[in-house]
Amino acid sequence: MTLAEQLAARIRATGPMTLAEFMAEALLHPTLGYYTTRDPLGAAGDFTTAPEISQMFGEMLGLCLAQTWLDQGAPDAVTLAELGPGRGTLMADILRATRGVPGFHDAISLHLVEASPAFRAAQATRLSDYDPSWHDGVDGLPEDPLLLVANEFLDALPIRQFARVGDGWAETLVTVTDGGLAFARGEPVPVPELDHHDVADGTIVERCPALVPVVGAVAARVATGGTAIFVDYGHWRAQGDTVQAVRAHAPVDPLDAPGTADLTAHVDFEAIARAAAPAAVTPMIRQGVLLERLGITARAQALARSLDGAERDAHIAAHRRLVHPAEMGDLFKAIALYPPGAPPPPGFDASA
Repeated sequence: MTLAEQLAARIRATGPMTLAEFMAEALLHPTLGYYTTRDPLGAAGDFTTAPEISQMFGEMLGLCLAQTWLDQGAPDAVTLAELGPGRGTLMADILRATRGVPGFHDAISLHLVEASPAFRAAQATRLSDYDPSWHDGVDGLPEDPLLLVANEFLDALPIRQFARVGDGWAETLVTVTDGGLAFARGEPVPVPELDHHDVADGTIVERCPALVPVVGAVAARVATGGTAIFVDYGHWRAQGDTVQAVRAHAPVDPLDAPGTADLTAHVDFEAIARAAAPAAVTPMIRQGVLLERLGITARAQALARSLDGAERDAHIAAHRRLVHPAEMGDLFKAIALYPPGAPPPPGFDASA
């Protein structure tokens, strides 16, 4: 039985499910979920992330984390962690870029929060020299000062979606018709946590239930030492229907063959900032601006000197893809959490 058939049977038995319930099953079903059955990255997969585009992305973030460690007095024991590390490419680049920082590698222990068995296996191979530990959630991380990075992690958390109807909100649901799975809309009800959205009737607003506990748990650790950097695509107080499905690098219907396509939604960076207490939080910044402040162009020029022909062209294209406003530079944003009273991480020290 396919996952679509299982979900249809469940809906017939118990009624329509929320979009968040549907996304959770489609992505993480134990035997038929997207992330539990495949490696979706790269040309042969469904999508490509910044670390897979160029090593420079991880190098810039790694040096940012290492400088933060120095700025906070270079503590002897630090947890270096990543949420949703994929193949381990970003963390491998972070570790390579920071090898020359005196004392940094002696201080860190490596911890990875990962749900996918396929990705855990890839991480074990790529990061074997650093003896990583794996966790199902943030709560399992050690109590030492925390240096954490999360790239395209929050966008994969299941979301609930609501449309403003008068004084209430009508939720997007997944139901069954003669043609299979279909979207429907529930009856309008009050949703107090959305009341700060003063919007016209029909406006769609999305809420990620898991974002607050994840960011809150990270903030509680970072408030006493370290920093956390979140990079994702999204906006401040995001609005509209942003749920998207991708298969083989092309958009598809989110309800088509669940478990075989990546499902994501844009991240509301205001929600991250709201969940950041007791840590301090930086302004949201565009990815391209952050990488430029951290020195990516100088690094790109240095690497280009040893390249020629097609390799050099690909390198230049990768740099452009990461920073140009028309590509990932503006669509992707970053925000950082850090201890109150400490200097913000490099690159985040002014609004943009």
